[in-house]
Amino acid sequence: MALIGKIREKSTLLVIIIGIALFAFIMGDWEKITGGSKDETGYGTVYGEMLDYKEYEEASLKFQEQDKTQFAQQQREYTQKDQDASADKAWNYVVETTIFEKEYEALGIDVSEGEFDSYLYGRDGFTVMPELQQGFTDSLTGMFNAKLLEKRISEMESSDDVKVQKQWEDSKKYYTDKRKQEKYFALLGQGIYVTKLEAQEEYLAQKEIKSISYVVRRYSEISDDDIKISDADLKKYYEEHKNDKKYENKTASREVRYFDVVINPSRQDSMKFSKVMNELKQGFIASTNDSLYVLKNSDMKFYSSSKIATAVPEDHEKASKLQSFPKYLDTVFKTATVGQIVGPYESKGGVVISKVIGFTPTRLKSRHILLATNQSKDKKLIDQKQKMADSLVKLITKDNFAEFVTKFSEDKGSVPTGGLIDNFIEADMVPEFATFCATKPIGYIGTVKSDFGIHIIEVLERDATTFPLLASVQKTFKASQETIDRKDSEVYSLLYELESKMSKKTEVKAKVELFDTIAIKAGYEVQPLSILEDSPKLYGFTTTLAEDKILKLAFSDESLAGDLSTAPIKDKDRYIIAMVSSIREKGVPTFEDAEVLMKRDLIEERKAQRFTNQLLKDKSLPAMAKRANTQVMKGEVTFANPQITGAGYEAEVIGALYSGLKDGQKTLPLKGKIGVYVVRIDKTTKAPTAANYNVERDQLLGAIKGNLQGQILSALKKKAEVMDNRRFLKAGIRR
Repeated sequence: MALIGKIREKSTLLVIIIGIALFAFIMGDWEKITGGSKDETGYGTVYGEMLDYKEYEEASLKFQEQDKTQFAQQQREYTQKDQDASADKAWNYVVETTIFEKEYEALGIDVSEGEFDSYLYGRDGFTVMPELQQGFTDSLTGMFNAKLLEKRISEMESSDDVKVQKQWEDSKKYYTDKRKQEKYFALLGQGIYVTKLEAQEEYLAQKEIKSISYVVRRYSEISDDDIKISDADLKKYYEEHKNDKKYENKTASREVRYFDVVINPSRQDSMKFSKVMNELKQGFIASTNDSLYVLKNSDMKFYSSSKIATAVPEDHEKASKLQSFPKYLDTVFKTATVGQIVGPYESKGGVVISKVIGFTPTRLKSRHILLATNQSKDKKLIDQKQKMADSLVKLITKDNFAEFVTKFSEDKGSVPTGGLIDNFIEADMVPEFATFCATKPIGYIGTVKSDFGIHIIEVLERDATTFPLLASVQKTFKASQETIDRKDSEVYSLLYELESKMSKKTEVKAKVELFDTIAIKAGYEVQPLSILEDSPKLYGFTTTLAEDKILKLAFSDESLAGDLSTAPIKDKDRYIIAMVSSIREKGVPTFEDAEVLMKRDLIEERKAQRFTNQLLKDKSLPAMAKRANTQVMKGEVTFANPQITGAGYEAEVIGALYSGLKDGQKTLPLKGKIGVYVVRIDKTTKAPTAANYNVERDQLLGAIKGNLQGQILSALKKKAEVMDNRRFLKAGIRR
């Protein structure tokens, strides 16, 4: 459990800011931040202007440091994927800051020194912010102490350490920007209102109910193959509809089609691997030096005789932090004896042979009071804390333990729960603390010293079941060089076939069809990949090198639709063969880009026309249902909730029912999302008379205000035409 590792000092503004929003940038070694080389294309643009590359690099570094600290506290590994996520946070921060600064300048929004002080200290109508309230609390009154905050700020401003001064400058900027943003959204919020007429219309839309009967002919009743569409029909449809908003390319993009050839071990590789694992197992049984044997033979060089060697079932919540084993082996390990060999078995992508070297309880529960020494080596301080603990432990009982936690514990994270630490195992805690909880009798209260200080602990619960401590030899089952060479030959032959046959085609469509046909015939599945030009993201790849090659294939200056990768792209244990299937520019689509979508819509229109003609042959709903071999359906609808029972969301169909149709009348055939409808209004239940429409007005106003910030930010980013060029720079591509 990470609780002990989370013990922290509250006296520094630095730690407080780290614990709050993504905009908190006061962490990191500023003297080591050197920026980076400026590229002529930059990391990206906002309003057509190059983004400040130093600001982004500094922000990226700080977010990485902040997230690393958070991951360490949670005992989670900080991976390359996590580093990329940190960089994305930094990117969004810098982009949004740039956009908002322009808004503040245009509107004259600023924060004076007097306003800033009132905002920070909770004066003149402002409320103290929660993080400051918590971080600068008077130990006697439990209330916010402005003098403590003032003292800390003064210390940071007058510090001889440039880094500390910079930390305060960034903290001040964060709170200033936060206040500016509050004023900005408050200003925009003043322009939001809902009229009485709008509220009345919302009331009627919710309360007026129409009972209906209807017949629907679903598009799925006719196979797409039964609707014949000629090239001429499709091109005519394209000319008529190419400017429709639904077909518009919202941004420029490239589409890549690819398939992967996985390098799997052969049957012969499997037989050889089984022989190796059996030999290792026999060697492990005979070994008298487990540490040396593991370090010599395992692909994962890890051995520990401490509780860090704990292993848990793969579905256990701690499986990502510790060794793990398949769930079906749980009983085997629970009944095993020290020295017993288990395996081979598969775990975390490897094949494992384990030797049981000990056991640990599956769950511990205790509560504690920490008298912190903060890893100090000062013997006088440690002795002082120990003396205090020895005095307190004589007074503490199970009944008053929580009271002493509140008064004396310096682990503020556990104070609200009375010092309780539940559902942990020995591997979660520092060794001294863990051993105490695992070995002392239930109900025992005593003291133990760790690097963090002196703990007064009461042992509450301990499960009788155990997890094993394992020494493990892990090997990776992979293809032999012979198998890899054979797969190389296969992939290059396949690429040669594609290149040879596709080179004889001139139309992109024909090349795409040929690419798909050859891949499917060879037993591979073709995947489409759409990459936006203003924010390129690639998913499904293991290595950055493979992503770079895909980007270069799609976005190099010489790239054309129909281009095939000149060589197989290696992505760890697989080869990728790819082609550029489409280059889409922003705006009106080309015929090739819109062909598939337009063909689908044209087929739907033809089906709708066929159903319309059939439905018009009969005058009554029962007759229509009989001819279609279906039934008349019934339901109730409102304008506010355009759902038709037994059909689904059909806003346009419901809208037609509220366009003046009277009870007893039926519609002409109406084209909907899933089919063609004929609807009769059986009865209209009018909305009850209302004294006012305040509820509806508040609902509408709340919905608008709730979405205000997100909608405004989205609109501002769209207006700013944000261009994210980071991934292209990393791949060595220029636009």
